[in-house]
Amino acid sequence: MKQDLHSSEGEQETEAVEFVLFQVNECYVYLIPPRKSAASYRADEWNVNKWEWEGVLKVVSKGEECIIKLEDKTTGELYARAFLRKGEPHPVEAVIDSSRYFVLRVEENIGGRLRHAFIGIGFRERPQAYDFQAALHDHMNYLNKKKTAEEMEQHYQKTSSVDYSLKEGETLVLQLKNKGWCGSKSAFFEQGLGNLRLDETVNPKETKICLPPPPPAPLSPVLTVQKPPMDSPSDIALNETKTTTTTTSESQSEKWSSLEKESPQDTAEDDFGDFQAAG
Repeated sequence: MKQDLHSSEGEQETEAVEFVLFQVNECYVYLIPPRKSAASYRADEWNVNKWEWEGVLKVVSKGEECIIKLEDKTTGELYARAFLRKGEPHPVEAVIDSSRYFVLRVEENIGGRLRHAFIGIGFRERPQAYDFQAALHDHMNYLNKKKTAEEMEQHYQKTSSVDYSLKEGETLVLQLKNKGWCGSKSAFFEQGLGNLRLDETVNPKETKICLPPPPPAPLSPVLTVQKPPMDSPSDIALNETKTTTTTTSESQSEKWSSLEKESPQDTAEDDFGDFQAAG
């Protein structure tokens, strides 16, 4: 009894979990004519207004297998299913004249023999058709990433088998060369290398670096005043103005002196005479 319990528990642990990647409640199934040539399918040959079946479509991921299920809306009874497996032909093919219709390759095991058939499916809205294709694409990406991870794990197990640890009695010796700063000289020390001198009174190991004095500041430019020629028109004009000003000042001084010499009585009489003449 205990062994049976352990075996049943192990089967439950190893059984893969199902994940619903996509589900739509309105999916239409069409009976399509067989393909006559290698040309792609066309939805306008199906009479899309007359479908054979209507129900729920699910995309279920179970381990490395992806199952496309067509189930009844009310009872959940399985109508048909298709399998997406790695290394096998893709069970879904899009038509060339619409983005909402596809051809589905369904499989069924009848009497121990695997049989398949091609049916047409359609969606009411374009976003539903896009999500259906995206779910299938995500499952294929999952299989590719899983395969890459397994290959990396196998490669790691092969390379990690080498033991790089030190055995008993083994030692590790490192030889480091102290190059100092000789390899990278700065421009500052290269410029002052010619002015390097040693002081005899001080410890000879200590060195002094004499830097050159800073360059002198640039001299400010001096404006030179050029004297115009002696007989230039500007000098003549200046001399004329000077003579006119001296003559006007002399005439004004003469007038003031003559007024001062006149008495106040004479000026009053002249003014009075003028008023009589005016009256």
